[in-house]
Formats: sequence, structure tokens, C-alpha cells
Amino acid sequence: MSLDNEKIIRNAYQAAEDKDVAGWVAAFTEDGTFTDESIPFTYRGAAELGKTVEVYAKAFPDMHRELGRFYVTGDVVIVQLRLQGTHLGPLELPSGTIPPTGRRMDAPCCDVFELVDGKIKRFDCYAEGSVIAAQLGLA
Repeated sequence: MSLDNEKIIRNAYQAAEDKDVAGWVAAFTEDGTFTDESIPFTYRGAAELGKTVEVYAKAFPDMHRELGRFYVTGDVVIVQLRLQGTHLGPLELPSGTIPPTGRRMDAPCCDVFELVDGKIKRFDCYAEGSVIAAQLGLA
């Protein structure tokens, strides 16, 4: 089961990389959540979960998630990764919009997923917000 859970998460990341909103949303349970701890904000439901892929693709058209280590224990998957991209579009956050800076980000991140029956029930993203802000020239 552990290898299956890692594969499920790798497939979800691939959907995000491909800007496949429907594929991303389909990876979640009906009541699944995605909490971006760096903002902090929790996205719920298909419309909000799908918007996360759209918002980051618009702000960072070359957005890439450089996947590092995977740690799987039962239905919990933890991933060390780097968020990489060039800020070429508006970054629309719940707290407001950050206009494009043209700067590149390469920030460490840790994602924690809880799966239920092969779907993501909870996704908590611990992106290093202070690193991102500094790299975008906001701090």
C-alpha cells in the first residue's frame, strides 16, 4: 500500500505540473482540503482546489515542483521538494494580488498528505514563505 500511496501523490504532482485542473481535483476526496500554511489559507471543494493550480500557473507559467525525498507511513505521505518558477503573472492570493516581479523563486517546501481510499483527504503545504518573499523582492 505504501508504494501505491507514493504513486498516487506523484500522479497528483504530475497533474499540477501539467496544469491539469480536472486531474488535480480528481486526486482529492469530495471533502478534501489543501492548506497553504505560508499564507495561511485552506482551499476546500473542487472549485477552490482547482483554482490553486490555475493561480500558480498564471503567476509562474514555468512552475516546477522539484521532488526530493518521499516518506510514506500508511496513509500519510511526506514530501521534501523545491518550488521553482519565474514570477511573470499576477499572484492572486486570498489576502490580495502580488503583481509580477519577473524574479525567479527556488524555495524549499515540505508537503504532508493524508490519503483515504486512494484519494487525498488533507494536503498541508509548508512552503518557505519568507524565502519566496525574499526571492520575489517582497521582503
